[in-house]
Amino acid sequence: MAITQLSAFLENTPGTLCNAVEVITEAGVNIRALSVAETKSFGILRIIVSDVEKTKEALGQYTIIKETPVVVVKMNDQAGSLKMILDVLKKADVNIEYVYAFTAAIHGSAYVVFRVDDVEGAEKILGQNGIKTLSDDDMADFL
Repeated sequence: MAITQLSAFLENTPGTLCNAVEVITEAGVNIRALSVAETKSFGILRIIVSDVEKTKEALGQYTIIKETPVVVVKMNDQAGSLKMILDVLKKADVNIEYVYAFTAAIHGSAYVVFRVDDVEGAEKILGQNGIKTLSDDDMADFL
């Protein structure tokens, strides 16, 4: 049930991110979440999109694309929600490599993306604790 995150390696120069987003937009794909990590010479664009295959086809002509399974959790948009999720993962000894968040049009909801060392294990323990995770299908239909 993990979500496919795409990572694109981009030059760290003016306009490069805009060009990447333009290519995705022209492919008719909606970006659901994004994060950019940078170094002096390049950046890593991490995105969750409405259509993985269209994005790979469009962006793959210009850069290296990597697929990574990530866990996306829906949580209440209120103080303490993230800590509760982190406590569950900590108790299960799940290592979090990186995390970023996004919101949606649904009032009171927020979403957190986790890159973890054990995707299936993390999803299982989260589910056992009543924490909803999302799938690629959820992202295609996401409001």
